[in-house]
Amino acid sequence: MKLDMPDVLSPTPSRRARGRANRCSGSGLARGLAAVLLLGVSQWACAFDFVSVAEPAILYDANSLKAKKLYVATRYLPLEQVVVLDNWVKVRDNSGKLFWIEKRQLSSKRYVMVTVPTATVYRNPDNNSEVVFKATQQLGMEWQGSTGTGWVKVRHADGSTGYLKSSDVWGD
Repeated sequence: MKLDMPDVLSPTPSRRARGRANRCSGSGLARGLAAVLLLGVSQWACAFDFVSVAEPAILYDANSLKAKKLYVATRYLPLEQVVVLDNWVKVRDNSGKLFWIEKRQLSSKRYVMVTVPTATVYRNPDNNSEVVFKATQQLGMEWQGSTGTGWVKVRHADGSTGYLKSSDVWGD
């Protein structure tokens, strides 16, 4: 009768071979960690999506209608999305405070809010351009786009359009 016995005399991998095997599996681990980090960065990048309040809405301290009501947000207030759930969105305001708001109260139409006492709106993205109007602090204007060079194109409620410095507004 023949018994199947493991070959006790078979050579075990040398320390050098075991080290190579560990390094190979380690590189897979490194690739996996890199993928997770990349996913985390892409999630973080999504946090810079801005939305605005469609109509006056209540800001809560948690994602429930039973949560504590903190403030009433005015129409056109720009908010930065931090977390998006089915019916709720965690948002950040220009002061950095976090709140929850019902998703149905938000609009994808973007607005910016003037954060300096007075911002000058120019015809073109240039300090030497013609002045279209002056915008006062906390004025909300429709965001028309960014130039990528530190300027934001905006439209006032009266229809006037122009450019102002991105450092003068929140929501860009």
